[in-house]
Parts: sequence; C-alpha cells; structure tokens
Amino acid sequence: MGKMAFEDVYIPDATVIVERSLSSLIEQGRIRGRILIPLEMIRFFEREARQGRALGFLGLEELSRVRELGDRGLALIDVVEITRGLQPLTLEDLNTAIREYAARAGAKLVTHDRLQYLACKALGVDAMYVEPMISQELWFEKFFDRDTLSVHIKEGVPVRAKKGRPGEWVLTDVTSEPIPREYVERLIEEIVRRARAGSGRIEVERSGSLIVQLQDYRIVIVKPPVCDSYEVTITRPVVKLRLEDYNLPEKLIRRLEERAEGILIAGAPGMGKTTFAQALAEYYSRKGRIVKTIEAPRDMRLPPTVSQYSKAYADPSELHDLLLLSRPDYTVFDEMRNDEDFKLYVDLRLAGIGMIGVVHATSPIDAIQRFIGRVDLGMIPSVIDTVIFIEKGTVSKVYDVRMTVKLPTGLREAELARPVVEVRDFLTGELEYEIYTFGEQTVVVPVKKLSREAIKDKIVEIVRKSVPYADVEVEGNTVVIKVPRTLYSSAIARKARKLEKRLSKLGYEVEVKIC
Repeated sequence: MGKMAFEDVYIPDATVIVERSLSSLIEQGRIRGRILIPLEMIRFFEREARQGRALGFLGLEELSRVRELGDRGLALIDVVEITRGLQPLTLEDLNTAIREYAARAGAKLVTHDRLQYLACKALGVDAMYVEPMISQELWFEKFFDRDTLSVHIKEGVPVRAKKGRPGEWVLTDVTSEPIPREYVERLIEEIVRRARAGSGRIEVERSGSLIVQLQDYRIVIVKPPVCDSYEVTITRPVVKLRLEDYNLPEKLIRRLEERAEGILIAGAPGMGKTTFAQALAEYYSRKGRIVKTIEAPRDMRLPPTVSQYSKAYADPSELHDLLLLSRPDYTVFDEMRNDEDFKLYVDLRLAGIGMIGVVHATSPIDAIQRFIGRVDLGMIPSVIDTVIFIEKGTVSKVYDVRMTVKLPTGLREAELARPVVEVRDFLTGELEYEIYTFGEQTVVVPVKKLSREAIKDKIVEIVRKSVPYADVEVEGNTVVIKVPRTLYSSAIARKARKLEKRLSKLGYEVEVKIC
C-alpha cells in the first residue's frame, strides 16, 4: 500500500522561520506532508515583534506565508502546543523544546542549525538539515565605491552617500527617487538574516534600534518609535592603514615604543580616530605585544592575534576581570562615552595595563578635560601621558602630559605654588596648558595665550618708559607708536630707532605714526 497524502510529518525550528526557508521548501516541493507549527513559536515571535525587534516581524511574516501555502493545498498546517506552561521561552529554549517534541511525536525536525541537527542525530530524532541560502550581495552594496565613506538610507527620501576622505567629504544623492518603506523593511530583514546565518553578528539589539557588524560593514538601524521612520546607516572603512603610512616623526615613534602607556586618541566624528587606533593596535601586535580591544560594535579589522571583546555582551566588571587576569600589554578602548567607560579605562591603566582610549573631542585639550571630575587631578598624568589628536585622517597635534609643583603661570605670590598638570606640545616641548585647583575649582589655563598677553604688556611698558605721552598698540608682530604732531621731535625719532633695535630682538617691528 502506498503512502497516504500528508503522511510525512515535519516540525520546523526557529532558524528556518527566521531565514524564511520553510515557505521556499514547500514551494519547491522538498517538503510535502503535515507541518506542525508550535504555538510557543508564534507567541515568541509575537512577543519579539511587540518589543520592536526585527526578529519578531521576520518570524510572523514567514509563518503567515506558510499558512497561505497551506490554504493553497501545498501542505497541511497544524498548530500544536509543545509545552504545558505559559512561561515565555528564549530562542534557545524554544529550539530545545521543539527538538524534544519532535522525538515524542515522531516528526522530522527541519533546521538550519548544524548543532541542532547533530543533537537530533545523537538523540535518534529524524532531522533535515538545510544549508542557509544567503544572497551574494545586499542591494546597498552597489552604492559603495572606493571613495564612499557611508550610505544613508531613510524611507521617503533618496539614498545619500558621503564620498571623499575623513574630514573632506561631500554628501550626494545616489538615487533619484525616494526609497519606499517596504524596501527599507526588506533590507533590515535581509541584514538580520545574514547576521544570524553567520555572515556577521548583532552587536546591540534594542526595541527601537539595532547595531550589526556585517563583514566590513557597520550597520546602525533605527526604527519607530525611537525615530520618526525607518533609517539605516551603513559605514565601511575606506582604507586600512599601517602606522608607517602616517609618516609620524621619529620622536613620536620612539615615544610609542618606549614610554607611552596611557594614550588618548582624540578627534571629531569621522576624522579617522578608529582607523589610527586600528593601525596602532596592529603595530603593537607586530612588535610582539599582547593586544586586546574593547569595542561596541567590533568593527576594527585586526589580525587574529588581537582579541576583540564586545562591550555590548559583557558588563564593565566582567571586562575588568577578564583583562586584569589575562594581562595584555595594550588594550584599545574604542569609543569611550560614559562614566563606566572612563572608570574602566582608569582602573585598567592604574593596574599597569597599557591603555589606548578613543574619545570624541573638538580640540586636543578637550580630550583631557573629559577626565576632569572623573578622576583626581593628581592622577591624570598617571592615566594619560600622551594625547594624539587626529584631524582629516592625519596626526595634527601630540601632547605630553606631566605633573609638577610650581607657581602657576600668571600668579605672583610664592605661597600660591601648588601641584600643576602641564600639557606640552610633545614635538616642541612648548608649554600650552596648565591644569590646577584654584579654591574648590579645577581650572584649565591656556598658557600660550597668557604668555602673549604678558609679552604685549611688557612691550607697552617699554615704549611708554621712553615715550610716556605716546599711544601704543601691538598688532600682530608690529608695534604702532602714535605721537601727537606737536610733540614730535628729533629726540623722539632717536628714541624710536633705539626701540626698533630693542624690539626687533623679540621679533617685533616698530611703526611710528604722527597724528
């Protein structure tokens, strides 16, 4: 006697639902028979969808599609309850419960998960392993060329792209027509499918946002109600540089090799901070140092010798213990943002681990000021010794940070001497800023500006000693002496010539105006 219609019984796990494979298997005729859909699976995807997660929408849409195919007579669809409790299941628990029900019901389990398939074989459960079908290219990839920094996709507007290099780019429309919502939703679904199938990883998943690392692409997805519409931002490193490509001065190279252990890499967004941090991490790894990173998302392209830790999957105390016990020579902390990040950087640095922190800052001194209030003033040179400011993809400024006890610049009373954090230009040694406590307040004083004002006052004092009734103005490197016509004489002219010789040694020119 031949088999009756719908005699074969199948039960899918969540992987073939998320990948939208079950409907394809039915349409292709690879599955013909009775298909059991766990009630708990429907509840799981509904719960995920109500929390705004793309996974939930993917699952419910696929289950709806499977039901439509059943109504067309291509399969017999039955909803079954596989557990007796109403307790919500995690995705892992759901797949385990489906496997156990398949064993009891004698159904063939359909899965994309190789481990699930092997577990079924070990338990003697009939299983069907299906290779995940992954398209070769996502449709946004055609917008990336060698000059594209990022692609910005938002429903209702044309696709736009930043083209150029860090700090020097233009925003251009790469499509003429606005992108409809359904296109953006399908793109999000495909990104999630590929990430879960092993082509990438979901770094952060919240009810209204998703951060995905898909091969070299960092993808930020924002959905309502966080945003007014669906929005996808995709960035990709334009170039992968080695430290040697930056043509750094030999003095700075020696500093990085011998002394720098509390490094801050600072700059405005999009200026190439992470690219430089990546090059520095690779440089230390090539020099035989143990290097690890803390990232969220993990988008640095580094050799396998560098361990990349995710801030999204481990709390600061866990990362602290892992790094403290494994004792790397250097840890690169990408995108330090909140108090916990700065505290972790400080704790690890004080424990003796070389730290390289990446922070957003509009000027080099701003990077140091991010630590004021988060750490005692006297500890700043212990946790930061070198500040590297990146502008337009190049190193534009390097600061050396050190502690001394002195009378701060501009103060006159000797008893006002105190501990002062000096911030000097590393290459020239010129003192640019002083940080110290004044009363109960911590002040950051631009010493170069004070020095200019002091020099200006000194010049005015010198001129007025010789010509007390003259008006004196210092304009750049020119000293303008204005003398009333009625008071001008040959004696004044001689004094002006002497002043000119004296001030020329200070780099100033003298101009006499008779008015």
